[in-house]
Amino acid sequence: MSQAGHSRKLICSIHDVGPRFEREVDILAELFDHALGAARFAMLVVPDHWGEAKLVQAPDYRRRLRSWADAGVEMFVHGWFHRDTSQHSGLAKVKATRMTAGEGEFLGLSREDALRRMLDGKALIEDAIGREAAGFVAPAWLYGAGAHEALAEAGFALAEDHFRVWQPKTGKVLARGPVVTWASRSVPRQWSSRGFARIAKVALAPLPVVRLAVHPGDTRVDTLMNSISGTLAGFAANRTAARYADLVPAD
Repeated sequence: MSQAGHSRKLICSIHDVGPRFEREVDILAELFDHALGAARFAMLVVPDHWGEAKLVQAPDYRRRLRSWADAGVEMFVHGWFHRDTSQHSGLAKVKATRMTAGEGEFLGLSREDALRRMLDGKALIEDAIGREAAGFVAPAWLYGAGAHEALAEAGFALAEDHFRVWQPKTGKVLARGPVVTWASRSVPRQWSSRGFARIAKVALAPLPVVRLAVHPGDTRVDTLMNSISGTLAGFAANRTAARYADLVPAD
């Protein structure tokens, strides 16, 4: 790797981590371990995915999360239910229906509801992993005004949306650029996400930080897994596998 490669970072994450997708997360974690080195990635943990997979009732999985965290995997709070039950209008309705399939949990929440779910998720996950959560990422990277207000109070060190990573306490942006991710819920979306991944290898090359995110559903589509593996290898060849914490300037 060149000296320039050492200064450029690749940050990878697995979304929707929890007992509902144990097998799929294992597949993705093994892929990242092989490509990046052991535990050089983040996990975004959902406390109760769609109300059907309660982390509080899964002691074995909580122990697995602690083991991953002990090894160096960064653990983010990823909403609470991951399911969006709010009523939307205008631009928010477009985002809720076009950018995700009912997954934008924090898009329509009030400050009070968003803060309660953030703090409850933070307490549960930090109890499981035995350390502070690395930060918060809203499901589908979608935040409403209430969620942004709540973030300033919730005490998370980092937050992320589709186009940036920032520090909620100060608002300081630590990285910019679109996340490279894949969509499995329809064939057209699979095509478009694979197409963007191909373009991203060139289009995002000048960025100091590239972020790559995968989801459990990706593991069920061979063409997506092939695209993920190729894209991961391409970026990893000339970038340093980094953690989100590496973006925070030293005091």
